Amino acid sequence: MLRTALFMLGGFLVLAGISGTVDHLVGQPVMGVLLNVFNRLVFPLIGPLEGYEVYANLSVAGVGLAVLCAAPLAPRT
Repeated sequence: MLRTALFMLGGFLVLAGISGTVDHLVGQPVMGVLLNVFNRLVFPLIGPLEGYEVYANLSVAGVGLAVLCAAPLAPRT
């Protein structure tokens, strides 16, 4: 159960990070409301990230990749 949740969380973070980067650079009409939640709701609230949205989105994707890599290490329950 925990392993599955980590895979889902990691997958969402990777998709959200890549989608936010694409949305910031060229605009994205596909699933923008769901996948660009960080880009549209979280990052504007954090002042020091202004102008660094692409790096922030890529960092979200990196964290998602780290979660995906760590998910198989979670105990099976």
